[in-house]
Amino acid sequence: MNANTISRGILKALAIIIGIVLLLYFLYQIQSVIVYIAIAAVISLIGRPIIIFLRRRLKFKNTFAVIVTMVLFIGLFAGLIALFIPLVAEQSKNLSLLNMNALQDNVETLYMEIIHYFDLNNIDVEKSIKDSGLLSEIDYSVIPNFLNSFVSGLGSFSIGLFSVLFISFFFLKDSKLFEDGIMTFVPDKNVARSKVSFAKIKDLLSRYFVGLVFQILILFIIYTIVLLIFGINNAIVIAFLCALLNLIPYVGPMVSGVLMMLLTMSSNLGESFSNVILPKTSFVMIGFVIAQLVDNFFSQPFIFSKSVKSHPLEIFLVIIIAGILFGVIGMIIAIPSYTAIKVILKEFLSGNKIVKQLTKDI
Repeated sequence: MNANTISRGILKALAIIIGIVLLLYFLYQIQSVIVYIAIAAVISLIGRPIIIFLRRRLKFKNTFAVIVTMVLFIGLFAGLIALFIPLVAEQSKNLSLLNMNALQDNVETLYMEIIHYFDLNNIDVEKSIKDSGLLSEIDYSVIPNFLNSFVSGLGSFSIGLFSVLFISFFFLKDSKLFEDGIMTFVPDKNVARSKVSFAKIKDLLSRYFVGLVFQILILFIIYTIVLLIFGINNAIVIAFLCALLNLIPYVGPMVSGVLMMLLTMSSNLGESFSNVILPKTSFVMIGFVIAQLVDNFFSQPFIFSKSVKSHPLEIFLVIIIAGILFGVIGMIIAIPSYTAIKVILKEFLSGNKIVKQLTKDI
């Protein structure tokens, strides 16, 4: 091996490393676009059964079926936004967000009732709160800063929403568009098997995301019934928000439980803690626990077994590992990613003993 060969090898390796670094930097710079494409892909997978139903059962043309599906999604999204407006207004009123003195009075009243209920030692609550400086030292310049951030965020949200809707429309209209884009990077000798894998992945993930919608719907119905029974204001919105948080495995239910408890208590500020706030909050949390038991022992096992065809223990380990490695985002994408990897492994490494065991039900 002469010096020229070694030099060419070094230069080639260096060029590959530089190319990889530039590619990663490029992907980092366009991460928002990648997120838009990912969200649009999920929407297309959820809308796929609807389009198939409209085309096969109602004999709609493909484009018209896509338009109807998109209008349905936009209508649902607009309805959800409209539902959240009363919640924000009500909670702003309850917590007196625009009147800091009223907020301090409400917090002090609730704190004193809690202390009295549990028979704690005499504590000067007003002095404790004032000494802590929790509410007294407020930087009121935060209000214009918040408004500026809100307007900027609203602009970014509008651009993102339009981008997602635009991409989703074409993913739904041409179901092979996303597939063809991926196949561009696949070597010719692997195209046939990759198409088979992609079809299986699309089918499994479509059923999985539709199953998640039903999971959220079941929790939403139970939460709504519980909150309505105990007369909690904006029960439908609170129920939907808490149900939606369950999309985050394991962490989501804990956050939604705390949120439901806080919103239940804030909806009854000014009432007696021992006679109203504590009993209502306790019964609401009992209903929340019952909903979680239904979700853990019925909804989730059914969805996992029928959609991604994986054992609950297998799913649990995958989610935990993904959470340790990639945090909350990893926990959210763990099941779809694991399902895709399983399908690809079965198609390309079907002879491997471990792969056979993992993919025996696919």
